[in-house]
Amino acid sequence: MKSLQDLDIFVRTVDSGSLSATARALDLTPAATSAALKRLEAELGVALFVRSTRSLRLTQEGALFLEHCRPALAALQQVQGQLASGRAGELRGLLQLAAPSDLGRNVLLPWLDAFQALHPGIDIRLRLSDRMANVYGEPVDAAFRYGKPQDSSLVALPLVAEHRRVLCAAPSYLAAHGTPDTPHALAAHDGLCFMLGEDVHDRWRFWDASGREVVVRVRSRNVANDGDAVRRWAVLGRGIAYKSYFDVADDLAAGRLVPLCPGWTTEAVPLFLVAPSRRQFTPLVRALRDFMAERLQALMERAPH
Repeated sequence: MKSLQDLDIFVRTVDSGSLSATARALDLTPAATSAALKRLEAELGVALFVRSTRSLRLTQEGALFLEHCRPALAALQQVQGQLASGRAGELRGLLQLAAPSDLGRNVLLPWLDAFQALHPGIDIRLRLSDRMANVYGEPVDAAFRYGKPQDSSLVALPLVAEHRRVLCAAPSYLAAHGTPDTPHALAAHDGLCFMLGEDVHDRWRFWDASGREVVVRVRSRNVANDGDAVRRWAVLGRGIAYKSYFDVADDLAAGRLVPLCPGWTTEAVPLFLVAPSRRQFTPLVRALRDFMAERLQALMERAPH
């Protein structure tokens, strides 16, 4: 389908910022990719790009068209793949995802491999970053996100509602510095903190048996803007971490980290699959959500209580 290829070339050119890069990715000539964009502009009756010898940027009309083109293209490509396979139930197409770095590397990545093995017609493009993914502006079908989105225009499918943080440290750290028995004792310990932008997350919340909230400001000797770096520091015995359980589940199971302060309730961090509209939740995305939810729930059964 020539028109479908033209849409694909348009989206790929926006993402790469280069006609030549798009041509290489699709094994076309630069002239062919340029002709596709000109053909699309002629059909729409507007200029989609402002071109110069060194740069390519969207016009206002191009940005508006991209907003509607991306989800429509993903849906069309999926249907095209299903029709080509001759089996309407087979999942095919490109799956573009975003996830926090620690969760993505240590939990989701092997499961995505397993999901792809079940559905060989799927291609995966995964973006890992602890910066919150912009699901409106970035080429993302859905994003794994801790915490219910504050933006009411986003659509969020719950994966695990009861997921919480875990206060933990390596046995080597505890042997050298002692084991805190309440959150209040954290003031005498080294905290390993996550930083988003310039905001250091050094105020940790807990609830005692009566439900009373306790907020402790920890001494953040080591701070990183990457969740996996915080986890690695904790495993190396550099201090105490307050991590999402999924991020440290394997370390806890292997004894590399030890949960602390039993009897205290830790902060809730429910996990969602987020998209800018319900149209993004194609059968492919929903199948992924069900696949991941089942495994995450099984992992929750190992969580410390």
